[in-house]
Amino acid sequence: MDITSLHTPFDTTAEEPGRRVTTLELFFDLVFVFTLTQLTVLLAHDLSFATAGRVALILVVLFWMYGAYAYLTNQVPPDRPSRRLLLMLGMAAFLVCALAIPRVFEDTGVVFGLGFLLVVAVHTGLYTRGHGWDSIWYGVPNALAALSVTAAGLVDGLATDGLWLLAIALQFVTPLVAEHGPGRRDGRSAATLRVQLGALDPAHFVERHGLLLIIAFGESVISIGVGIGDLPLTPELLCGAFLALALSVALWWTYFVRDEEAAEVTFRATPPPARWRLAMNAYYYAFLPMLLGIAFLAAGIKKTLGHLTGHPQPGPALALAGGVALFLAGDVAFRRALRLRPVRHRAAGALLALATAAAGVRMPVYGELLLLVAVLAGMLAVEARSCVTATPDPAAART
Repeated sequence: MDITSLHTPFDTTAEEPGRRVTTLELFFDLVFVFTLTQLTVLLAHDLSFATAGRVALILVVLFWMYGAYAYLTNQVPPDRPSRRLLLMLGMAAFLVCALAIPRVFEDTGVVFGLGFLLVVAVHTGLYTRGHGWDSIWYGVPNALAALSVTAAGLVDGLATDGLWLLAIALQFVTPLVAEHGPGRRDGRSAATLRVQLGALDPAHFVERHGLLLIIAFGESVISIGVGIGDLPLTPELLCGAFLALALSVALWWTYFVRDEEAAEVTFRATPPPARWRLAMNAYYYAFLPMLLGIAFLAAGIKKTLGHLTGHPQPGPALALAGGVALFLAGDVAFRRALRLRPVRHRAAGALLALATAAAGVRMPVYGELLLLVAVLAGMLAVEARSCVTATPDPAAART
C-alpha cells in the first residue's frame, strides 16, 4: 500500500493548535502500564531467553490494541458519558489482562484471552459509533487475534507460542483488511479511507505517547524500591539507587529533550494520507522496543540492586544492558521514521550499552550501572556537541 503516492492538497498552517490529552485518557494509560509492570514481574521471575521471548509476544499483542485506543480517542474524544463509560469498560478489560499475565502461559491464558476479547469488542464498538458500521472490518481480524490468544490458553508448548504468533499476524493485516475488505455501503474508496485514517491531531497524538512513556519510566523508578526492599539504607545502597535513577533520567533525556517536539513538527508537515503510515512506523513499531527496553531494565534493576557488591548472573547483567540497548535501538527507529537527525550516536550507544553485559558479569553490579550511565552521558554529550557544530551561523548565512 503506497500511501505517499496519493497527492492530496493539504495546508499545514490551517490546522488547529491541537487539543490536550484528557485526564480519562491518562487514567486509561495508567491501567495499561500496569500490564508493563506485570510483564516485568514475569521476566524478573525467570530471566531467560524463553521468558524474554514470551514477554515480547505479550507486549506486541497488547500494545497493538493500546495503539488502537490511542488512535481512536484522537479521532473520537471521550467527551460524552456513553464514550467515557465504554472507555472505562476497556480499562477494566486491560486490567483483567494485566492480572492474568504472570501465569498466562500456565493456567490463566483463557482469562487473559477473554479479557483481551473484551478489549477488542469495546474498541470496535466505539470505533463504529464514530466512523460508521463499515469500519467494523477493523474489529474482525482483531477479534480473531483475541480468539487465537484465548485458544492458546487451552494448549501447551509450541502450540501456545504458535497461536500467539498467529494473533500477531492477524493484527498486522488489520489495516489491509479494513482498506481492501468487503465493499462499503457509503461508497468510500481506499484513497478516501487513507485520508480518514490520517486525520490525526498531531499535538494530541504525540503528547499521548509521550505521557505513556513517562508512566512507563515510572516502572523503572518503582523497581528501585522493589529491588532494595527492606535492606538497610547504607551509603553503598543509596549510591546504587542513584545510579539506577540516573539510567532512567538519561533515557528520559534521550527522548524528551529533542525528539517529542520535533515529532509534532514533522506530523504537522505530513499530509493526512501519509500520516497513518508515519504514526504506525514511529509510534508502534519503534515504540515497541523502547517499552520492552524499559521492562527489561526494570527487571534487571529489581534483580541486582540488593546485591550491589556481587557479580551478577548473565541474566540480570544482560537485562540491564539489553534494556538500555533496546530502548536506544527503538529510538533510532523512531528518529529514522520521522527523519530526525542525527541517529549514528544513538546507534553506537546501543551497541556500547549491549557490550557492557560482557563486562558486567566480571565486575560488581554498581560497576555495570556506572558503565551504562557513562555510555548514555557520553552519547548525549557527543550528540549535543555535534548538533551545535552542525547548526549554521545565521549571520554567515546572510552574507
